Amino acid sequence: MLELETKTVVEERQGEAYAPFANDPNKYSKKFYIESYGCSMNFNDSEIVASILQEEGFGATTFLEEANLILLNTCSIREKAEQTVRKRLNIFRSYKKERPSLLIGVLGCMAERLKAKLLEEEQLVDMVIGPDAYRSLPGLIAEAEGGQKAVNVLLSREETYSDIAPVRLDTNGVSSFISIMRGCNNMCTFCVVPFTRGRERSRDPQSILREAQDLFDRGYREVTLLGQNVDSYYHTTSGSEDVTTFANLLEMVAQVSPLLRIRFSTSHPKDITDDVLHTMAKYDNICKYIHLPVQSGSTRILQLMNRTYTREWYIKKVDRIREIIPGCAISSDVISGFCTETEEDHQETLSVMAYSKYELSYMYAYSERPGTLAQRRYADDVPEEVKKRRLTEIIDLQRELSAQLFEQEVGKTFEVLIEADSRRSADDWSGRNTHGKVIVFPKENYNLKKGDYVQVKVHKATSGTLIGTIVPGNQH
Repeated sequence: MLELETKTVVEERQGEAYAPFANDPNKYSKKFYIESYGCSMNFNDSEIVASILQEEGFGATTFLEEANLILLNTCSIREKAEQTVRKRLNIFRSYKKERPSLLIGVLGCMAERLKAKLLEEEQLVDMVIGPDAYRSLPGLIAEAEGGQKAVNVLLSREETYSDIAPVRLDTNGVSSFISIMRGCNNMCTFCVVPFTRGRERSRDPQSILREAQDLFDRGYREVTLLGQNVDSYYHTTSGSEDVTTFANLLEMVAQVSPLLRIRFSTSHPKDITDDVLHTMAKYDNICKYIHLPVQSGSTRILQLMNRTYTREWYIKKVDRIREIIPGCAISSDVISGFCTETEEDHQETLSVMAYSKYELSYMYAYSERPGTLAQRRYADDVPEEVKKRRLTEIIDLQRELSAQLFEQEVGKTFEVLIEADSRRSADDWSGRNTHGKVIVFPKENYNLKKGDYVQVKVHKATSGTLIGTIVPGNQH
């Protein structure tokens, strides 16, 4: 989940409504509208859902008024995310009063966690579909059209949707996501993911390669490999001793073309191996950027979180990354105010951030989630005002770190993948370098387009953007 405008991220991604840019809007007699919340996995899942719906004769729309079916792909990681979804559902119900045939469904993690409550107690939706049940959408729609409440939240040990070609719902045509695995085996005490998305299972590597090749052939120049914990990717072929690790997969995708950039998210510190780091160092088109969530800088709190590493171990991992990949950018997730957190624990978090020099962080005050191990084992005993004050200090430090790191780039030259016009001016291009930093530069008279690579020298840094000019003679 990469933010382009600000490098300090506090809230979850807002809902976004998408329509496939390549679709003929007049081709389909029925229309669906979909909003996605939360992590990049949810946005990628929405593309799988769009593919399934297209096979059933539904075309995408960005206009609620013309939709026959409204879907929300939801997140349960924080209470605020669920509150946002409930507000949207209440708005959608007003549309249903005017058009009783309109169907409303909830997908994803919130659907899995709340199940029948959304259907029966609050009567906000007609359908509830869990993350492993998207193939059943056609049958559930038929049930709902017949007046029944439709639900399927069964978790699967095998489902990876590897045979479904996602309908690309993004709009830039340059960058896209590829889901390589689903679920999570890490039982972090604060997290609902193992309960809402089930156990880990990895996609067949050949299906991933086919998707990457297809994207490249269609003009995409960057893919992000997605998973709750990509480094634990591990695929075995039935009846064979062949094993594909994440390092193997990373190399295979990098070899699709040197013009295809590779990113990945998210990494658990315990699983990112030297093999992965050496593979990153070997290929120029694997971006030198690692999202390495720390959550807390206190060993005591990390143990309560069941993160399976210590403060000292994490610091050594940061050192190892920069030893093998000099200059590698690192970002993180940080939680303030976890159960029993003291001022000393908080100060240890700040010191780990300062040592690691994160490019950006996703920063949250602890939000107790029903059903998690933390909710069952520990009291949520840090006062809200203390959580907020500590979060503010974390945010302030991250802003300082980001500003320093951006300023250090002035005078350097980077290869930039052009992604879009600058938001502020159609006379400028906007793209990112290997570290994920946004660089804006004048188009001038060069014959360039989205998806081209260009060398850009940085002349100025703002709080979240680098500003530069093209170095002549280095476009491709």
